[in-house]
Amino acid sequence: MTAPVFSATEMARRVREGDVRAVDLAAASLAAIEARNPALNAYTGVTAERALAEAAEIDARRARGERLPPLAGVPYAVKNLFDVQGVTTLCGGRVHADEPPAASDATAVARLRAAGAVLTGTLNMDEHAYGFTTENSHYGVTRNPHDAARVAGGSSGGSGAAVGAGLVPLALGTDTNGSVRVPAALCGVFGIKPTYGRLGRGGVYPFVFSLDHVGALGACANDLALACAAMQGVDARDPATYPAPGPLAPLPGLPAGLRVAVLDAWFERWAGPSAWRAVDLAASALGARARATLHGAERARSAAFLITGAEGGALHRAGLRARYDAYEPHSRDRLLAGGLLPAAWVSDAQRARRDVHEEAMRLFDRHDLLLAAATPVAAPLAGAATFDLHGQSLPARASLGLLTQPISCLGLPVCTVPVWPDGPGGLPLGVQLIAAPGRDDLCLAAGAALEHAGVARLDAPASA
Repeated sequence: MTAPVFSATEMARRVREGDVRAVDLAAASLAAIEARNPALNAYTGVTAERALAEAAEIDARRARGERLPPLAGVPYAVKNLFDVQGVTTLCGGRVHADEPPAASDATAVARLRAAGAVLTGTLNMDEHAYGFTTENSHYGVTRNPHDAARVAGGSSGGSGAAVGAGLVPLALGTDTNGSVRVPAALCGVFGIKPTYGRLGRGGVYPFVFSLDHVGALGACANDLALACAAMQGVDARDPATYPAPGPLAPLPGLPAGLRVAVLDAWFERWAGPSAWRAVDLAASALGARARATLHGAERARSAAFLITGAEGGALHRAGLRARYDAYEPHSRDRLLAGGLLPAAWVSDAQRARRDVHEEAMRLFDRHDLLLAAATPVAAPLAGAATFDLHGQSLPARASLGLLTQPISCLGLPVCTVPVWPDGPGGLPLGVQLIAAPGRDDLCLAAGAALEHAGVARLDAPASA
């Protein structure tokens, strides 16, 4: 494998210092997309004219002697359920393809533009964010940048693949049940699912309002911190948001006496040998000697399934009635089933969610940071309905979220870091760094510490 591509942090520094022009970075990113995206299928649309215009604006500001913003000149892309002015928001589905273009940018897109980032396009995903593989019936399969025969994960698969292939150093995704963390893990990049409500969802097509998070995927932990710092704060279009609690970048060092524990039981049982080796490498580097048990993990995952089905089914009920055949079968049948769930079951799921959240808060009385694998296995082969784990055959589309769904249900901040437990020639796996609500800074700082220790890293494919 080759050395990592430049990070967003490094790109912005070089633009500010005049070592490179923003238009040159944009042109290089667009050239890479043109050359490599046909095989990768990460992008569903390229905003070349906008990218070059935004980059030229950054260069003009520097020429005038203005102080440049923190992400000046950094090329990025967004999952195609973020509104982009002048572009139809596909949400991975055909049902939206004939709708008019978005009249304005999503809040997150507008805030990244204000921070100087340069939008290169929109990215493939599982239809309506309901899946873990980005094997999209309408827009094709997104391929893993480290092995084109394998999936990129989902539902933000295009985001993971674009960063993993070095097309851009930063991409936006969403995470409801693991849709940032799964592709980050399988594509070997860094990912952040912030505390619920930290990043506004205005202009982002919803899936499950009570579980949806805007997140980011990047080349390093500091890139994620810069992106979150730019996007955080109250969003008038998202009532779940709250005032920004403080800066995230540059990342601080880890506090002395950090109490780190490895989640066992459910999180050990459903981690394959390579995934567990990845956790062990991270635990050793962070000095984690303790184990912690989240007894309600299975209940939390079951609750996430029920809440997802019920809210997703309710959201799409009218669409399914009007254009049933326009939905792909993978998500259509689950949305239909979710819309038929008894209200009592959903109420029970919300109670279980509350109970497990309270249990998790008690764990944070004793531990500052919890570690777990992000996926049970490395990227499965595209088209494979199942994968093997501990002698069992598990359904791939549902089971890639075995280790992320229990945490999603609790709204906790999680930074996923890429680890290569099987050495050269192996595939990446992800480790989740989980902190208490509002401690996004801590899980990001732990990710940076693992980079510094050489445990976590982005390795660009040889073709990048």
